[in-house]
Amino acid sequence: MPAPPAVNATAAALLGLLHSGPMTGGQLVAAAGERFGSFFTVTRSQVYRELPVMAEAGLLRLGKQGPRASQQYVITAAGKRAFKAWLHHGSGGDALRSPLVLRLLHAGQLTVKQRAELVGTSREVYTARLAESRAAARGEEDPYRKAVADFTVAHTRAMVKLLDAIPLD
Repeated sequence: MPAPPAVNATAAALLGLLHSGPMTGGQLVAAAGERFGSFFTVTRSQVYRELPVMAEAGLLRLGKQGPRASQQYVITAAGKRAFKAWLHHGSGGDALRSPLVLRLLHAGQLTVKQRAELVGTSREVYTARLAESRAAARGEEDPYRKAVADFTVAHTRAMVKLLDAIPLD
């Protein structure tokens, strides 16, 4: 059996979601936002760019056609092998990519009013996310999802702490 093709993180994210059953591109976008949108984002354009590439590589096959020409995708045995290989051969570390953190790094170049707006709006968003992530973590029974949910709580709490540390004057 040949080695499965290497996949990028976006393809792996989609393959991981498809383990739970066939989905259309739109369903994958929604599921990605719900399942891991707080720490790994995929855009609609990324999803629709990756799906035909993965199908052509034999990682997916076409499933049922839905309303308004929506197309379901089903993970294949090769897709499951490629996903498992991606999981197993991870690099271990990665970089945080946050436009907000980059903005905060340069917030000293904003006016006091602009900086207060940026911090205030961002703090509202992260405070709401913190409440949501705490609720999700409390309700999670799967130990792997629980560990990631707890990370999401800690990361969101750290973002609130960072926002509170930004001088507003």
